[in-house]
Amino acid sequence: MGKQTFWAGIGLGAVAGWTIAQQLWAINEVSQKDAHRSLATERNRGAPGRTFEHSTETDAFTRSHIIENGIERISYLPKQRKHQTPLLFQHGMWHGAWCWQYWQELFAQWGWESHAHSLPGHAGSPEQRPVARCTLDYYLAFLKREVDRLPQRPVLVGHSMGGALVQWYLKFVGDLPAAVLVAPWASHRMLTPENLWRVVQNDPLGALLSAATWTARFGTHNPAAAAWMLTTRGAIFSPEELHARLNPESMLVLYQHNPPYWTPPERVNTPLLWLGGEKDQAVPEPQVRQSAAFYGADYRMVSGAGHNLMLEHNYRSTADTINRWLAAQKIP
Repeated sequence: MGKQTFWAGIGLGAVAGWTIAQQLWAINEVSQKDAHRSLATERNRGAPGRTFEHSTETDAFTRSHIIENGIERISYLPKQRKHQTPLLFQHGMWHGAWCWQYWQELFAQWGWESHAHSLPGHAGSPEQRPVARCTLDYYLAFLKREVDRLPQRPVLVGHSMGGALVQWYLKFVGDLPAAVLVAPWASHRMLTPENLWRVVQNDPLGALLSAATWTARFGTHNPAAAAWMLTTRGAIFSPEELHARLNPESMLVLYQHNPPYWTPPERVNTPLLWLGGEKDQAVPEPQVRQSAAFYGADYRMVSGAGHNLMLEHNYRSTADTINRWLAAQKIP
């Protein structure tokens, strides 16, 4: 019995030491990051040139899919363009440009030009640094590059972590014609006791894998976990189909969207639409509602929807809500 107690103590000590070392490493990593410095530095180290190109046409739009200089881009150009301002879609954790397909098709039918890109290490964009070392300021530099390459400032649409990047853009870069935040990260912090306990309680293996690998494995390590975290019954993709598309993600991004590394901007002049899913497990609807109130944003709760609003059974009505809101803002 004494030997068992001894080895149990050794094991617990090793786990505790590993956890403490990880926390110290994470704090050191995010403490050294500076959004302004990242924005002023060319971050793209992708292979130069165009490595993939494919286009398709329908009666309503032309779809262009390219990978150029290490970045995947999917663009929809309407045959009958009704708006001058383009839409730029920014995906969240684990996802890529692919997740916007169904909304991009709808908005093209409604006369909107739209573009979606994949951050490095996501979908068709090759990894440029180890995923575990990716941070929000690193991703922000790529988002700014996508905004700058468009001939006209876009309406920025961000989902989940992409919604956090929209907030970072508005604070560190500037205002836009409008922005739509789709089940976005909270305005002030993400690592709350409530959020951490919900993950540990519902997906203990995912929480353990996240701690062991320092990548955000919770909610994505198997189809059931992905379905619990991201969707509801009747979503476009089955749990198996969704899980097969997901990529690893950094834990540092979650650390960085918390004080003292992040505080929301005191004033935003950009018109904002904030969308929350009634059954969201990743960012619970009350947190989304509170964040919208902080920013003074227009808020809509999507009934019966989970976190991936653009892939839920009611994705069409949610897109229509956005389209109507943009019309009310008189976006040209």
